[in-house]
Amino acid sequence: MEIKSVGVIGAGQMGNGIAHVCALAGYDVGLNDVAVDRIEEGLATIHGNLIRQVGSNKITEEERQSALKRIRAVASLEEIASADLVVEAAVENEAIKREIFSKVCPHLRPESILASNTSSISITRLASTTDRPERFIGIHFMNPVPVMELVELIRGIQTGDETFEAAKTFCTRLGKTVAVSEDFPAFMVNRILLPMINEAVYTLYEGVGTVEGIDTAMKLGANHPMGPFQLADFIGLDTCLSIMHVLYEGLADSKYRPCPLLVKYVEAGWLGRKTERGFYDYRGETPVPTR
Repeated sequence: MEIKSVGVIGAGQMGNGIAHVCALAGYDVGLNDVAVDRIEEGLATIHGNLIRQVGSNKITEEERQSALKRIRAVASLEEIASADLVVEAAVENEAIKREIFSKVCPHLRPESILASNTSSISITRLASTTDRPERFIGIHFMNPVPVMELVELIRGIQTGDETFEAAKTFCTRLGKTVAVSEDFPAFMVNRILLPMINEAVYTLYEGVGTVEGIDTAMKLGANHPMGPFQLADFIGLDTCLSIMHVLYEGLADSKYRPCPLLVKYVEAGWLGRKTERGFYDYRGETPVPTR
């Protein structure tokens, strides 16, 4: 099956990034969310990011204008379901994802592919709640989508070869490098990355180092472009905690136990950059450690 049109459910940070790269690659894109104002915010973000890409000579003004013409706001799931590929990019919450699939599946064409951008949840389990497990696949984009080159492709146990090959061709056309992961909790990148972040939080929790000290140590000592706390705030502490829960519950190994301090920050609503406070406070001119 050739994919010509893409529907994206979720206009947040991941969803608008997916819509952005799809439109630049020549796909017709429909962007959906639960509220019209969220779709408008997503489109505004895409507009701003495309302007920045023109300014840095990554794309031309003609490419920017063409991409914007290919993206449209879609208010209903019924309308977005006409796409060849529908990508769910909602919050990392299995119950919410299941609800979306139950609502969109009745409107999908028999040949349409349904994908999830989940960063940790079982593709096999998500697929089993749909009417098309053989045409369901995990397409995990990295954040920020327009910048990051990698896409993890995850087959569920029932994912068909035709679906896999169509998804692989789609990702390649986006200019992404595909890494194929088995369907295990958190897949490859987050299976390695999130325990590192969680261990950094334990290192802070136990008083071994400060937020600033640990970030500096990992940037200069391990040559990481961002320290673990900077990265956690960028990802969102709620997302970090959700992935650690998936690892802990899915693999039943105590080494994946979420640090109590990470839990406390999430309970406080200090989720990182998106709430202006996490391990750093972003309300001033420069970020200030909160611990």
